[in-house]
Amino acid sequence: MARVTRDDVARLAGTSTAVVSYVINDGPRPVAAATRERVLAAVAELGYRPNRVAQAMARRRTNLLGMVVPDARQPFFAGLAHAVEQAATEHGRLLLIGNSDYADEREAHYIRAFLGMQVDGLILVTQDPATPGLSGFDAVDGTPVVLLHHRAESPGSVSVVADDEGGAREVVRHLLGHGHTEVHCFGGTFALSPHDPVTCRTAGWAAALAEAGLSAEGRLVPAAFDRVRAHTEALALLARPDRPSAVFCATDDQAIGLLRAADDLGIRVPEELAVAGFDDIAEAVIAGPALTTVTTAQDEMARAALDLVLGGPERRAGGTRTFPARLVLRRSCGCPGPAAPAASGASGASAG
Repeated sequence: MARVTRDDVARLAGTSTAVVSYVINDGPRPVAAATRERVLAAVAELGYRPNRVAQAMARRRTNLLGMVVPDARQPFFAGLAHAVEQAATEHGRLLLIGNSDYADEREAHYIRAFLGMQVDGLILVTQDPATPGLSGFDAVDGTPVVLLHHRAESPGSVSVVADDEGGAREVVRHLLGHGHTEVHCFGGTFALSPHDPVTCRTAGWAAALAEAGLSAEGRLVPAAFDRVRAHTEALALLARPDRPSAVFCATDDQAIGLLRAADDLGIRVPEELAVAGFDDIAEAVIAGPALTTVTTAQDEMARAALDLVLGGPERRAGGTRTFPARLVLRRSCGCPGPAAPAASGASGASAG
């Protein structure tokens, strides 16, 4: 069956294609009420569906935004993508999401694809802020680009980040306050960029140890970011005869893998091992035991990224916007759990 065109609608309504366009797009010129009704009746009778993509490209505005994340299967990135999607909806935009799987070429593939779709802007949770095809804070074709979660490496780039180093320093200080002197860091690989969030969290861990007069030498353990592989690496760490009494994990996913490894080995948390993470994913509350961690302002960061990517070059010239990170205390570090609700009739008053 042949596709219905604007010419078909104009022919049935007895008008020009320009008038059909004015009716469908609600302008830019006014159309008499009777003529508008004829056009709308013809649209309904023929089942005409405008090509919104072609219209958007003709206007050089698609209302599409592109976002690339390393792995949306991981709860942190899934939550971040959801926050950006909600913020995009508030701005009347549709968000396209691509997973780079931590591969530079796959990331570049999605960037090229999204630019080919003429997105109005890109939000990148990138592993390499120097990705080919980006220049300063905008793509080479002028498409605005904002880095989210990862610090910009060049002065012309713009990023929205959390205070990763400060948050890590605070949680490690808390572990030290429990009397631990062997606080290891379950971090990322040693090949990470110096501007990567995990690198900054590792720096915060080392700074807290230095403040306490403790050495970080030999206490940084490289670990995968997903909980399954982190679990395997945690088994090796915790099976050592000189295993630490406390571990700071650079992400909650790693911490959950570590908690499972401790359970497998019969190591009690927090009695024999204190554990803390970073990110405050939803599952941190129901981890066994509930996970002490650091929370970041994901919703506010997502809105800030949208404001920057849609706000024009002058708005994006501000460099890096840093949001605070806050310590959340739960049982895994040795702090008491939430108080149990009072039992009914606990005051001793008799029933009537």
